[in-house]
Amino acid sequence: MKLAIIGTGYVGLVSGACFAEFGYQTVCIDKDKQRIEGLKSGKCPFYEPGMDNLLSKHISNTKLLSFSTSLNTSIKDTDIVFITVGTPSRRLEDDADLSNIWSVAEEISQIINDYCLIVTKSTVPVGTSKEIKKIIGKNVSEDLFDVVSNPEFLSEGSAIDDFMKPDRVVIGIENNKSEKIMRDLYSPLNIKEDTVITTSIETAEIIKYASNSFLATKIGFINEVADLCEAVGANIQEVSKAMGVDQRIGPQFLNAGPGYGGSCFPKDIKAFTSAAKKFNVSLSIINSVHQSNENRI
Repeated sequence: MKLAIIGTGYVGLVSGACFAEFGYQTVCIDKDKQRIEGLKSGKCPFYEPGMDNLLSKHISNTKLLSFSTSLNTSIKDTDIVFITVGTPSRRLEDDADLSNIWSVAEEISQIINDYCLIVTKSTVPVGTSKEIKKIIGKNVSEDLFDVVSNPEFLSEGSAIDDFMKPDRVVIGIENNKSEKIMRDLYSPLNIKEDTVITTSIETAEIIKYASNSFLATKIGFINEVADLCEAVGANIQEVSKAMGVDQRIGPQFLNAGPGYGGSCFPKDIKAFTSAAKKFNVSLSIINSVHQSNENRI
């Protein structure tokens, strides 16, 4: 199976290295020439335990992993094309900036000449993958491609383990053909059948945002409880520990602190609530979590 991954950020590069570990011929593509040159020599542009070893192994030894700046030459004769470009917040709005997604979809539409699967792995608002299908479909016959949503659930510091030993693999599909290809793709994981969750494309897109928003809610919640503990002289660490023992709650993301930040939670929560507004739905709890986190600063 031949794979092409468009975007060599955190998600794209970790996914590419892990797919090479599966034994797939994988090419990672990026317009940043300097980044690609660095990757060709095995230099990872970010720190992630285990990445240097994977890059060294599959660039030099197995030669299953390669890098390119040319989308045109890289995705020809490819079985699956992953879109893993960034979707940052817009500068003046809460919406996700999908300009990179649309640009990639347009480029793909000019290249496809044989059947391949287009997989959205970037974090995108509901409806994005269907729009990708429309863009590609303007220039490509529907029998030459399908679109799938396959959100990632990687945590910095444990991304390789998260990929190789996942809690779940979510696949948003439209037909049986797409499902079979994706199940075959992940078959080297040897995971339980119910670990692979197949849904509609829209459901898969919402699962990603809902998951991040719930984790952010736990952080916001415990920080507000910490404020109360400070006011009355209680111990927030002991509260968190006792709550975390409850299997219905769990200990993860119950550590009081300065609030959530990073590259995912802030933009994803804003994009999730913004997308809901377009359908006249108010995600009031998540809106409150965002405001609570802003106050935390």
